[in-house]
Amino acid sequence: MKVFRVAALCLFAALPFGASPGNAQQAGSTPAEAEARPADERVPQPLREEQFPLGVAYIAVSLNGREFPGERPAVILDTNFSLRGFAGCNNYSAIAYPQPEQGIAVGPFALTNRECDRATMASERSFLTALRAGQRWRIEGNVLTISGPGGELRLERSL
Repeated sequence: MKVFRVAALCLFAALPFGASPGNAQQAGSTPAEAEARPADERVPQPLREEQFPLGVAYIAVSLNGREFPGERPAVILDTNFSLRGFAGCNNYSAIAYPQPEQGIAVGPFALTNRECDRATMASERSFLTALRAGQRWRIEGNVLTISGPGGELRLERSL
């Protein structure tokens, strides 16, 4: 009895699912036959989205076209989606998730509590605001641009 069950399971597993006389021939077709099919029968291939560069360090170049004074902020997003770096005076960390169609969502920041001069603190605040409000990203060569309501943040890949 067990032998018949095993044999029936093997036969069932070998059958192609959804086989009907019309599509059984297509399932076993060669690539040349697939090319000969009308265009409306071919399955369109999805566009390959560009992937956010995980594990790559970037140094901030400018915010809205203005260069950063003093030490430039840095950012890295690791494979655990932990965003961390140096903001100009303090170190920061947050959770960030790359979104479909080159979007990005950045959570609230955890910051160290160092005080620096007014200009550095203002620059840091602008950087963190632009990073937190970033909605879109794009890569052109070694430059990562994050843009949103907080402005356009340009970052250069570091070594």
